[in-house]
Amino acid sequence: MNAFVDKMRRRAGRYLDVRPVAIAPARGILSLSFDDIPVSAWTEAGPVMADHGVKATYYVCGGLSDGTNMDLPQFGTGHLQALFEAGHEVGCHTYEHVSTLTLSLAELDASLARNAAWVAERLDGHVMTTFAYPFGDCALGAKAVIDKRFLCGRGVRDGVNAGRADRANLQAIGLESRRLPGYDLEALVAETARTGGWLIAYGHDVSDRPTPYGCTPDNLDRLIRLARAADLDILPVASAWSRVAAQA
Repeated sequence: MNAFVDKMRRRAGRYLDVRPVAIAPARGILSLSFDDIPVSAWTEAGPVMADHGVKATYYVCGGLSDGTNMDLPQFGTGHLQALFEAGHEVGCHTYEHVSTLTLSLAELDASLARNAAWVAERLDGHVMTTFAYPFGDCALGAKAVIDKRFLCGRGVRDGVNAGRADRANLQAIGLESRRLPGYDLEALVAETARTGGWLIAYGHDVSDRPTPYGCTPDNLDRLIRLARAADLDILPVASAWSRVAAQA
């Protein structure tokens, strides 16, 4: 792919064909999400969230099951079923973990359908209702496909969703060791509370020595504690969407 062309395509996906939604819950919301589902996103993050009594959204690619990604072991069916039974949301991340910039609309739709069938077979017919773009790559044409299949899509553009947002490409912050030093989490949580906004955090692996795309258990614990101190509701993405939609 041509780097400059892809950069322009990413910008187009972020700022054009906006599918607006009003963000005005009764009080601010934090949603935690984990992409790809490295094993540690369940075995290490799960107990932290259980201690706080909160649930997250896990964005799954069926094609990564029982394999490796970024040299990390990925979830197996047993992990997926355990986190689902624990009350966490399972959302869609394409089947192959592929950038939407590389797919035709028909290929994207086929990948989503394949992932839907794979998940439904393992989770007793579960229908995924939210989506996260692999690599955060939102091709402009992909928005129509995502908007047709899902309640909302989540990207990786930094920020709090407040006032008016793009339901096909919601903003989020990276719960990642490479990004966390650049955030003022206290300010972001305070902004979410003040504006009645929706803060979505995404991460990958969770360990004491995370990859650049992961975080430590203490990082996760800190964000949850900050959200609780600010009186934010902590909800999976689909539940948060229902809360937002109910206010429309």
